[in-house]
Amino acid sequence: MFIGHYSASFAGKAAEKRLPLWLLFIAVQFIDVLWAIFVLLGVEKVRIVPGFTASNDLDLYYMPYTHSLVGALGWSVVAYAVCQMIPRLRGRRPGLILASAVFSHWILDLIVHRPDLTLYDSVGKMGFGLWNYRVPEFLLEIALLVAGAVWLVKKVGLKGRLIAYVCVLAAVQFASTFLLPQPTSGRAEALTALFFYLLLALIAWWMERSFPANEELS
Repeated sequence: MFIGHYSASFAGKAAEKRLPLWLLFIAVQFIDVLWAIFVLLGVEKVRIVPGFTASNDLDLYYMPYTHSLVGALGWSVVAYAVCQMIPRLRGRRPGLILASAVFSHWILDLIVHRPDLTLYDSVGKMGFGLWNYRVPEFLLEIALLVAGAVWLVKKVGLKGRLIAYVCVLAAVQFASTFLLPQPTSGRAEALTALFFYLLLALIAWWMERSFPANEELS
């Protein structure tokens, strides 16, 4: 799951106007941001196995700190706590929405991953394996993205940039699924992931500047 994660960003912004869209873009990928950092530090492990799934060659054989159920819940609690430290975001509702955005990553990953998500450590591996079916997985990503964007469009008056950005995200997903070469190493995949997550969050910040004033959002 890649672009589909951002459906939760759009939904979160529609549900709570105080949460910046760029922050929600980071939140929904926060588990993967940490994963990339931990891979670069050698804390979590990944190896490249050609043909491992129809969608990618990543054997994500050890990532208990980011992609276990306990780990995901823990990082969600951290997100809630951080939200309470920011005066303009303080409150139960924005905190829960931000925490839910973080945890949504694990839920959506459960659908596409092979059984490499765990309850904790290496215990209870699970994953429904939609990555083994490239076209259905791509269609799911696009359907999730569009659903989240449609909800947000209903909440904003100016939507040209939003629609354009959804088209860009869909194109990125198409290229990632069908055109781009597979990563040559786990380190290369981690660096690529960090670059795109930060770039897409930056674009979300720029795009949000076109939205009406917050008081016009319902």
